[in-house]
Amino acid sequence: MLMIQKTIIPETHICSHKVGEVIFASLCICIFSFLSVKTYAQEDSLQANRYVMRATMYGVGFANVYDTYLSPQEYVGTDFRISRETMRMTKLFDGNVSVQNFFQANISYTHNKVDNNNTFAGLVNWNYGLHYQFRITDNFKLLAGGLADLNGGFVYNLRNTNNPASARAYINLDASGMAIWHLKIKNYPIVLRYQANIPVIGVMFSPNYGQSYYEIFTLGNSSGVVQFTSLHNQPSIRQMLSVDCPIGSSKVRFSYLWDMQQSRVNQINTHTYGHVFMVGFVQDLYRIRNKKGTPLPSAIRAY
Repeated sequence: MLMIQKTIIPETHICSHKVGEVIFASLCICIFSFLSVKTYAQEDSLQANRYVMRATMYGVGFANVYDTYLSPQEYVGTDFRISRETMRMTKLFDGNVSVQNFFQANISYTHNKVDNNNTFAGLVNWNYGLHYQFRITDNFKLLAGGLADLNGGFVYNLRNTNNPASARAYINLDASGMAIWHLKIKNYPIVLRYQANIPVIGVMFSPNYGQSYYEIFTLGNSSGVVQFTSLHNQPSIRQMLSVDCPIGSSKVRFSYLWDMQQSRVNQINTHTYGHVFMVGFVQDLYRIRNKKGTPLPSAIRAY
């Protein structure tokens, strides 16, 4: 008769073995989850500062030009303007700071009150700066920061013979504020934005009253032609209100620009007022940085 011996494994050993497996599996899941979240956060942070909003605008509006170096009269007429803007997030302050690059150029043709003389005026303006973004809600945020504000242009009087033109050249540091609101009107998404830039401190080139440019650049009489400016002698502001509307697969921007540039320097009073309505397209781009300069594959190169 065969004897069969039955081995009995203690239940405590089985339980402890299962507990160990559960603990090991839990640790693996926790480690994997942590690494995944960390990797995703790093990738998301890298991607955020590569998304670029770019807008190109064209506009026409009203111009008012005044320069006592050329004439004691105001000249009014038409302003033609073009602008190009980019905005993107940076990695500064945990990704809460955005950078804005704004370029605009305008030319105006104006006439005096009795309509017996005309002027041409033009100005190129470039702003570059940073804004800290205060996210009030998911759809509304306030921005505050500063901008470098570079300007260069001219005013040309068609009837003057001795001093027919006046140069405009000034650099400012601006205080800048912005409000951006994403909303829907009957399920139609739009974006509203208001921005104001105020020059706080800067320097300006200006001849002395009655001084010709021949004296400055040929004879070398340039004393006092570069002056410090601030709110007391250059009370100026640029304001812009815009609305972005999706139309099909495109995004169209409509904007109103109030550009008020004034100065009282070297006994010369100047102002240039612009009320301009603009329209253009907005693009959302993704920036690819190629630090090593490696050529792109031929299959995806456009040129």
